[in-house]
Amino acid sequence: MLFDTHVHLNVHQFDEDREEVMTRAQNAGVTYMVVVGFDHETIPKAIELAEEHPNIYAAVGWHPVDAIDMTEKELKWLEELAEHPKVVAIGEMGLDYHWDKSPKDVQKEVFRKQIQLAKKVKLPIIIHNREATEDIIQLLKEENAAEIGGIMHCYNDSLDYVQECLDMNFYISLGGPVTFKNAIEPKEVAQAVPLERLLIETDCPFLAPHPNRGKRNEPAYVKLVAEKIAELRNISFEEVSEATTENAFLLFQIKR
Repeated sequence: MLFDTHVHLNVHQFDEDREEVMTRAQNAGVTYMVVVGFDHETIPKAIELAEEHPNIYAAVGWHPVDAIDMTEKELKWLEELAEHPKVVAIGEMGLDYHWDKSPKDVQKEVFRKQIQLAKKVKLPIIIHNREATEDIIQLLKEENAAEIGGIMHCYNDSLDYVQECLDMNFYISLGGPVTFKNAIEPKEVAQAVPLERLLIETDCPFLAPHPNRGKRNEPAYVKLVAEKIAELRNISFEEVSEATTENAFLLFQIKR
């Protein structure tokens, strides 16, 4: 049994074959998923998919690239959606310094507000980080995000920051990059993170793992991530599968 903790089955790339994609995931042993909504279009679709499928859950948040578009109305909307029984996290949220649509100060303010919301509704948070690690860690500390914890989604930083994340009650989630031939840091992280604090994901349709790199990613491929982690840690695939699934159930407070 595998748990893909971060999918975007709610985006247009899956409009033509969404059901077939989910069938392939099930055939690959991917039993549970969290569909992450991040804007006006994808949030309702995440909720819809969670309502239609018993083993699919939703996360709702506002992506940092679009922080400039978020108002108090959207924040209130997220708070209302947090009451939905299939919503298990707030996010993805965070900071993205690669794109310049939203100024850094606006991103930080929207990030703070979503952390505060998550603490209010008592849900973990899912962190999107692109070229902003130190600012993210500082802001998480300032807002005492350890109170709720969450996921460092698609962690792609060095080992230097792992312990600070663990100390703040965050899980480290690894995706396709851990399988890339020249990706040294994700492999080091995969070996070093305690198994009880590790999660797996695809972030589909993005970041497809080897040997599908460059193609559309899909949840079935999370098996390749788990297999690579097992190889790197010199443990069985079953051990990685069981541990990461149990970790996800614990974090998301899902009862089996």
